[in-house]
Amino acid sequence: MPMPYYVSPEQMMQDKAEYARKGIAKGKSLVALEYADGIILAAENPSSSLSKISEIYDCISFAGVGKYSEFENLRKSGIRYADIKGYTYSRADVTGKSLANAYSQVIGNIFTKEIKPLEVEILVVEVGDIPEKNSMYHILFDGSISDYHQYSVIGGHAEVVNGFLREHYQELLSLDEALGLCHTALEKTTENKQISEEHLEVAILDRNIEGRKFRRIPLSELRARLKRA
Repeated sequence: MPMPYYVSPEQMMQDKAEYARKGIAKGKSLVALEYADGIILAAENPSSSLSKISEIYDCISFAGVGKYSEFENLRKSGIRYADIKGYTYSRADVTGKSLANAYSQVIGNIFTKEIKPLEVEILVVEVGDIPEKNSMYHILFDGSISDYHQYSVIGGHAEVVNGFLREHYQELLSLDEALGLCHTALEKTTENKQISEEHLEVAILDRNIEGRKFRRIPLSELRARLKRA
């Protein structure tokens, strides 16, 4: 009589984690970094039609790396969650922390219950009225969540970018300085190759903007700011 096939829960979780990490490692890095007037998000993105960075709510942004279709579905579900909560209760009740916790629960359930885990890492970023109230939440493929200050990095070669920012980050940078720092940090992952402006996706959460704080940096402005950085 043949023995039934058995895999221990520990081994199954290890295999899932390894599978997800390999998928995420293929993705290019993405940086969220605090500057004087808010938070900048920058990613190497050769595609002009597929965005890694987007707005979720008034002061909240979403960024993802890994399998595009999977983090795009997460982005859409986050927008629905925020809209329903803001409509049902109050816009002030929609916070980065509550959204990050909701994402953590969804991603964690998929990792635990489904055969295939999500091949994604995401950031939920919220700009506060003052720098001390900024928040950045990093959610991994298994649903684990961490909060960061000053900067956070996701995607392939994140340890390289983190190491560079650890040495060079300063508080209260201007937008030009923050953009230049993000650009240089991302180039550390490309084996001494430069990242052209056309392959950079950049957006900001600017606390000085009235109403919705999210703004994409167009290519013409991006070029001008990088020259001044």
